[in-house]
Amino acid sequence: MGASSDATTTTPSATLSPSILKKILLSYTYVAIWIFLSFTVIVYNKYILDRKMYNWPYPISLTLIHMGFCSSIAILLVRIFHVVDLPSSMSPRLYLSSVVPIGALYSLSLWLSNSAYIYLSVSFIQMLKALMPVAVYSIGVLFRKESFKSSTMANMLSISFGVAIAAYGEAKFDSWGVFLQLAAVAFEATRLVLIQILLTSKGINLNPITSLYYVAPCCFLFLLVPWVTVELPSLKENSSFHFDYFIFGTNSFCAFALNLAVFLLVGKTSALTMNVGGVVKDWLLIAFSWSVIKDTVTPVNLCGYGLAFLGVAYYNHSKLQGLREREAQRKAEEANDEESGRLLEPIEGDRTTRRNESQG
Repeated sequence: MGASSDATTTTPSATLSPSILKKILLSYTYVAIWIFLSFTVIVYNKYILDRKMYNWPYPISLTLIHMGFCSSIAILLVRIFHVVDLPSSMSPRLYLSSVVPIGALYSLSLWLSNSAYIYLSVSFIQMLKALMPVAVYSIGVLFRKESFKSSTMANMLSISFGVAIAAYGEAKFDSWGVFLQLAAVAFEATRLVLIQILLTSKGINLNPITSLYYVAPCCFLFLLVPWVTVELPSLKENSSFHFDYFIFGTNSFCAFALNLAVFLLVGKTSALTMNVGGVVKDWLLIAFSWSVIKDTVTPVNLCGYGLAFLGVAYYNHSKLQGLREREAQRKAEEANDEESGRLLEPIEGDRTTRRNESQG
């Protein structure tokens, strides 16, 4: 009897309701779309920028084309078709103080990360990107958005050690390419922390289209300055180049779709889900780089990245545990508040009865 009663009590919790199942399926769908688009843009950019492939080594120009395309589509969707409404709290002063710094960091991150594809293999770049949690945590501690913990810092050091081993085993190591990619990671990590400080903390939550509407034009303007001084003179000398509308059009569309997917994934799930999906994407890119592009991946590479991967996986697990604990604590506080409300109801009822009796 006891066993059967236990089974009946646990059955409802073991089965998933349709609404929860739908949320899980949607989350996996968002992750799959983001992985596919991110994979496509990375390989496509490598193809365009690599001197041995399409041979168009102009990363600022490519990023400028992406931002110009994203700006145009976002402005059309917001101003002409009115697909979404702009937040009323976004004043010119707030834009200059919050969005402009984020746009500047984003333009630098995109410029430098695209530049790295000229010098480094796709597989090695993904290994270097494993340092992103290290950079985000360190900058978060610096800006006092994260609390310093010796255990977390030890985990960050293990990730760094794994990436160092992977770099040591890289067959085509290029110090300038490594510098570009590490700088891109630092700028991107700073941008992610500043989003929390400058926008989220002020209650401003932008959807995918409004994010591009505000950030993409800002990135475009910031990229114009280095483009005019660095790449425009070289492009003028290269008279043999003819703009391929199909290549750059499809590449820009993929970049626009990826930007939407990033904001959609973080908005509908969480940044943690994106980090976990990023680990899967990195392994897929390493396998593709080795098998299709024929980049050299050494055993030392894999050993170092494997160590970094374990560190990143443990970091994501720790963050997930922390989120679950905070959620459980929040639910417990809500339950206590409800219980306190129920206890107060009879007391208020007794007071009302006594008041009525005394008046009678």
